[in-house]
Amino acid sequence: MKRCLDDIYSLDDFERVARRHLPRPLFGYVASVAEEGATARASREAFDRYQWLPRALVNVSTTSTEVELLGQRYAQPFGIAPMGISALTAYQGDRVLADEARRAGIPMIVSGSSLIPMEALAESHGAEWFQAYLPGTLEGIDALLDRVIQAGYTRLVVTVDYAVPPNPENHRRAGFSSPLKPSVRLAWDGVTRPRWLFGTFLRTLYRHGVPHFENNFATRGVPVLAKHAARDFAGRRHLDWSTLEHVRSRFPGKLVVKGILHPDDARRARDIGADGLIVSNHGGRQLDATVAPLTMLPEVLEATEGAIPVMIDGSFRRGGQVLKALALGADFVFIGRPYNYAASVAGPAGVAHATRLLSEEIERNMALLGITRLDQLGLHSLRKSS
Repeated sequence: MKRCLDDIYSLDDFERVARRHLPRPLFGYVASVAEEGATARASREAFDRYQWLPRALVNVSTTSTEVELLGQRYAQPFGIAPMGISALTAYQGDRVLADEARRAGIPMIVSGSSLIPMEALAESHGAEWFQAYLPGTLEGIDALLDRVIQAGYTRLVVTVDYAVPPNPENHRRAGFSSPLKPSVRLAWDGVTRPRWLFGTFLRTLYRHGVPHFENNFATRGVPVLAKHAARDFAGRRHLDWSTLEHVRSRFPGKLVVKGILHPDDARRARDIGADGLIVSNHGGRQLDATVAPLTMLPEVLEATEGAIPVMIDGSFRRGGQVLKALALGADFVFIGRPYNYAASVAGPAGVAHATRLLSEEIERNMALLGITRLDQLGLHSLRKSS
C-alpha cells in the first residue's frame, strides 16, 4: 500500500492508479459522466475563470483551516460526498471513508446507494450525515425517514436532481449495470485485476456474503450482483416541492437539499425550511450540457441572502479550487470521486493520504495568499478573467 502512494502527489493521481486497479465496469461507473461529458468539463473549466490576487509581507506563521458548519466545528473546509457502491470498489469502502473522515475531523455523507447498512455506519463509525433519494410514495418516504431517525443521523441530505435515471449509454459502454449481471466479460475483468479480486471482491463474499443495496428504502434492496434482479428507479417523476415540505415536517434534524443550481430553487428550498443547500450538478452524471456549480454559486448566494449555509461540489481536485469556492462565498466543499479512488487503491491509508494532500494544499495556498484564517477570503482575493 505504501509503495502505491509514493507516486501520488495530487488527487488526480488516484484516478490514474484506480483505472489500472479496478475492473472496467466499476471504474466506468465511478468515472461515468452524462453523454458527451460537457457538464463535467464545464465544472472543471469554471475554476480557470478566476485568478488569485495575493498579498505580500503578511505574517503567516500560524494558519487555521477550521470552519463551522450547521453548528459543528470541522478541521477542514471540505468533506466526503455521498458515493454509491463504495464497498464494491474498496473493501468495506463506506466504513473506511467514515472512519478516516472521523479521524480527520471532517464530515462524510453516507450514500443512499451504499452497500453497508446505515445503522452500522452510524453506530460504529460515527457517521452523522445521510443522503437519500426519496421513494415515490409518502408511505415509503416516512418509513425511510423513520429508519434514518432511528439510526441516529442528525443531518439528512435530500438529492433533488434525480427525477429519472440518466442516459445509461456510458455505463453500458463500460459494461456496468445495476445490479451487475454475471458474465464472461465481467469475470475476465475481475481475473485480470487480481488485487481487487482477492482484496475486495472475494474478501467481501467470504466475510459478508453478496452485498445488497441497503439504504435506498426502509427495507433491504436487491443484491449488487444478480442475473435477473432489477433496482426500482421508477416513481419519482411526480415528486415536487410539497414532498420536500413533507420531509421538512417529519425530520427533526438538519435538512440539506442537494442538487440545486437555479436561484429560484435555492430561494424556495430556503423558504420551505431547509437548513442548507449543496450547489451541485451531480458530478456531471445527470443532464449533459448543464451549467457548472461554481458558475451558479454567486446567484444562489444572492438568492438565499445569507440565511442558510451554501455548500458546493463538482470536480474539486485541488486545495486552491476549494479556496476559490470559499472566496466566492461558499461555506463548505464536498469531494467525491477522488476519495472513492483513494479507498479503492490503498484503503484507509489512501483516504488519509487524499485528505493530507488536500489539506496541505489549502494551508500552503493560504500562506501564499497572505491569509491566516478562511474567513479572510472574499471577492477581493480574486479577479475574474475576461
